[in-house]
Formats: sequence, structure tokens, C-alpha cells
Amino acid sequence: MTEPIPRLRTEDRENWGSKLGVVLAVAGSAVGLGNFLRFPGQAVNNGAGAFMVPYIISFLLLGIPICWCEWTMGRLGGRRGMNSPPGVLSAVWNHPIARFIGALQLMLPVVIYMYYVFVESWCLYYSAQFFTGAFDDLFANATAADASHADVVTGVVGASGAFFADSCGLGQHGRVFTQSGLWMLCCVAISFGANFALIYRGVTRGIEAFCKVAMPLLILCALIILVRVLTLPNISAGLGFMWNPDWPRLADPSVWLAAAGQIFFSLSLGFGLILTYASYLRAHDDVVLSGLSASSANEFCEVVLAGLIVVPTAFLFLGPENAKGSTFGLGFITLPSIMHFMPGGRWFGGLWFGLLWLAALTSSLSMLQPAIAFLEQGFGLRRRASVAVLGLVTLAGALPIMYFTKDAVALDHADFWVSQLMIYIAATGQVLIFGWVLGTRNGIDEATRGAELALPPGFAFIIKYITPSFLIIVFVAWVYTHAPDYVRGMMPSIQGPKAARAVYEAAAYDKLGRQWLRIAPDADLPAQADLDTAAAETVTARLAELLGSSPHPATDQLPDWLLRVRQKAEESRTNAEEQASIARAVFVCLVLFLIVTVALSQLTYRRRMASIIAHHVSQEEHQP
Repeated sequence: MTEPIPRLRTEDRENWGSKLGVVLAVAGSAVGLGNFLRFPGQAVNNGAGAFMVPYIISFLLLGIPICWCEWTMGRLGGRRGMNSPPGVLSAVWNHPIARFIGALQLMLPVVIYMYYVFVESWCLYYSAQFFTGAFDDLFANATAADASHADVVTGVVGASGAFFADSCGLGQHGRVFTQSGLWMLCCVAISFGANFALIYRGVTRGIEAFCKVAMPLLILCALIILVRVLTLPNISAGLGFMWNPDWPRLADPSVWLAAAGQIFFSLSLGFGLILTYASYLRAHDDVVLSGLSASSANEFCEVVLAGLIVVPTAFLFLGPENAKGSTFGLGFITLPSIMHFMPGGRWFGGLWFGLLWLAALTSSLSMLQPAIAFLEQGFGLRRRASVAVLGLVTLAGALPIMYFTKDAVALDHADFWVSQLMIYIAATGQVLIFGWVLGTRNGIDEATRGAELALPPGFAFIIKYITPSFLIIVFVAWVYTHAPDYVRGMMPSIQGPKAARAVYEAAAYDKLGRQWLRIAPDADLPAQADLDTAAAETVTARLAELLGSSPHPATDQLPDWLLRVRQKAEESRTNAEEQASIARAVFVCLVLFLIVTVALSQLTYRRRMASIIAHHVSQEEHQP
């Protein structure tokens, strides 16, 4: 028997207070660390200016069409009384597959929040460290004995890297929970509390009110930093390094894959965030212009602001070797190093990381709302209870990630499975539902309800055929290029011997290479990769046998260098097995979490959501 629903009146539902509010909120959900840190690294490592060709194509064929799909289906689901991804997609298509896709989109932002809030806290911690002068002291001590600019750069970058590894716990597990990690824990508590305090206030008084202040402030901070960067002497050289196109790179498929992935993550597509935000629109609120406006605001922050700040200044002060790197490398090693050389760097550093914290906060805040809506509608919980439940769930997930920080293994694997694999499944299912279940004709009619801007003529063909094909190709490419390594990375029985073997191979090459290759003592050895594979395996196997558990020769008869190699190999084996076990635990937890989320979605649909949807559909049918 279906449980009676006490709240069915449309006027009981929350709505956005203004068109500007919803645009800023959706833009805030998209503008985050991926814009200011990930995009510059992706661009400069994938053809610089040439990267913008596949980037713009991906934006037009992938980003905007999916964005309009999410806005349209979100508003339709909201009109039928649903605000969470499982409810919205069930309101569009009453089928278990729709609820599975919705459950996946419900799980994704919750899991991402569990580790994103930790990275968000790094930004707050770094901002405080800059404003208090801690980085000035750090870099002064690191460069006290250096004379040349090259030595100073090496000392500053090295000190910045060591500070990052130590303060964020990348050197050992549990580092954040020691006495020296107290201030980082305080930053985590502040970030965690700020997110839940805002989400407790609701859509209008919490999310919208905050984003109306935070987004303009964020852009203002970025513009101040941009003006300072563009007025630096010889900044044109840095801009040239960032944007001069490397056209031959366009023939590399990985460049196109990187561009599609950047658009995907930058606009927060497939996470269920836009579905949820759009569900709070009124029946005739414009989704076409609003969706385009929010996407354009995101692109302005990413291309214009981030693209002109990070890499050009890194090239100008630190040289080309330090202007390329990963998201974390650019964000928390390179950028603090830049501030040492920039006049007023202490204050600009504090301002920059304060900007990053604001950007991260507007993003992490949006990750909580889908689950809040699900708890309220699926279980009938009030706001206080739903916030408390979600707070406990996310804290329980965040603590292990904060503890197992060595080499960022737990964070890296959680991010891969969630935001680089599962999200493609969710987004592809969502687009197929729009194009093939709701139908492009019905979808366009719904999208243009109250629209001030018409959809482009080819939208129906693109969303039905081009975008799903694009998504499937990207998904298959990701699986082909990345998934096998990640699967093997979860197997201690493979990773342990592999790590130990690498140590043995290095020892065989260093100690036995000349005799083995029969070359003169004063000749240069070839690179290890150029050695004959069969010969390398033979010598490595023999060395492993010498260093193994067999009693011949006895341990006390081995040379010191052999004993050191064996000890190093065993340490490497143990570390690799530990990392593989952590990776496997992350994957198992994600699968179990997904199973629970799917089960809850099916249960709440039968008990509550089906009645709410039926009530609103009946009202629609009886309206003139």
C-alpha cells in the first residue's frame, strides 16, 4: 500500500527567487577547482592554443546539448513534484532503468563531496598560510644559501612541494590527524560547517543568497589577480607559451579525449546537479537562455580568467619546466612558488587561494542538494533531519579519505571511478532518455516553454545521434586507456611483485650491466629501456633468486649492496600491496554504496514518489 503523502501542494515547494539567482547558482556549481587548476594544465599539455579547437567543438556538441537536456528534464521533473535525480528521471520515464540512472546521479555528487571538501580545505589552509606570512618564512629559509636564479627557483619549488606533501598528508597515512595537522583539521571543520550551514538554509535563503554574493566576489578577486598578472614585465612571453598553438597535436586522439573530458567536468554534466537545481524553476521559467548563460559564465571563468593567470605566470617566473603539471602540482606547488617572485605575492597568494576556496565552496554546496531533496521527498524528513543524516554519511566517507592520504591513493581511485567512469554511464543514460524516451519533439516543446531564445535548428539531430555517439566513444576510450591499469592497481598479488621486480631490475642494470653487456668500463651505458628484454629478465630473475627466501647463499654471505637491494625491494613490495588494498577497498565501498542507493531509490519510489508524480501528472492533465 502506498503511504499517504502529507505535502502535495505546489506552493509548499521551494523555488528560486530570481533568474539571476539560479544562473549564478548553476554557474557556481560548475565553477570550481577544475576551472582554475585543471583547465590550464590540460591546455598547455595538449597543444596550447590548438587545444581550443577540440575544446570548442566539444562545448558545442557535448556541453551545451547535455546542459539543455538537464535543464529541461529538471524543470519537467520539478513541475511533477520531484527535485532529486531518481525522482526527476522517474517523472520523465517510469522505468527501473531511469531510477538506476537517477540513483547513480544521486550517489556521484555525494561521493565527490567526501573528498572534494578535503581538497577545498587545502585552499582555505593555504590562504591563511599566505596571509599570516608562513610562506614568506618557508621560502626565505629554503633560499638563504642560493645565489643564482635557477638555484632559487629549485629551492622554492622544492620547499613548496615538501610543504604540500607534509601539510596535506601525502607523505604518510594519518598525517592530518596528528598534532601538526591540527590547523588543517580546523580548515576541514570550517569548510564542512560552511557547506551544511548554507544547505540547511534551503535553496533560496541558502544556496541562492550565498551564490549571489560569492560568484561576483569570486570574479572580482580573479579580475584583480588578472590585472596584476597582465601588468607584469614580459608577461607576453608567458601568454605565448600558454596560447601559441601546436597544430600537429590535433592529430593525437588523446588531445580530443582530454578536451571532451574537460568540458564534461567543467560544466558539471551528468552529476545530477543541474537536474536538481532546474527542478526548482517555475513552469514557465526560461531554461534555454538560463542554461546558456550559466555555461557562458563558467567558460569565462575557465578560459579568460584561469587561462590567462596560472600558466603564463608560472612560465614567467619559474620557466617552462615548472609551467606544466597536474592539477595538484600546478595548484599547490607551482602557484605558491610563483607568489614568492611576484611583488606583493603574500597578499596575492592569500587572495588567490581565498578565491579557490570560494569557487570550491560554491561547487561542493551544490553536491549536497540532490541528496537533501531525496531524503526530504523519499523519506518525508524535515530539513534539520535530512541535513543531519547527510552530514553523518558524508563525514563517515570523508574520514577514511582524510586518513589514507599517502600518495593520494584513496582520493585518486575514488575520483577515477566516480568522475571519470561512472559519470559517463549516468550522462549517456540521461541523454538517451531525453532523445529516445521523452523524444526530441516533446523535449524541444518542453525546453521552449517560456523560452526567450529558440533552440538551434540542428539540436534534435545532435542530441539524438551526435551527443550519445560522442559520449559512448569517450566512454569506450576511457575504459580502453585507463580502466585496465586501475583494475590491476587494485590487485596486491600483481602490484607487490611488480614493485619488487622494478627494484631488482634497477639493481641488475646498475650493478651487472657492464659485465652483462660486455662493454668498456668507461663507456656510457645505454638506457635501461634499450636493453634486450630477454637478457634483462634472465639477469633480474637470477638477482631475485639470490635475494629471495632460499637459504643459498646465506644472508650473512651476501654483499652489502645485495642486502640493501633486497630490503628496498621488500619495502617497495609492502607499499605497493598496501596501496592496492586501499584502492580495492575504495572500489568495493563505491559498489556497495551504489547498490544501497539503487535499492533506496526503488523503495522510495514505490512508497512515496510514485504518488507525488501521479498527483502532479493528474493536475497537468486537468489543466486547460
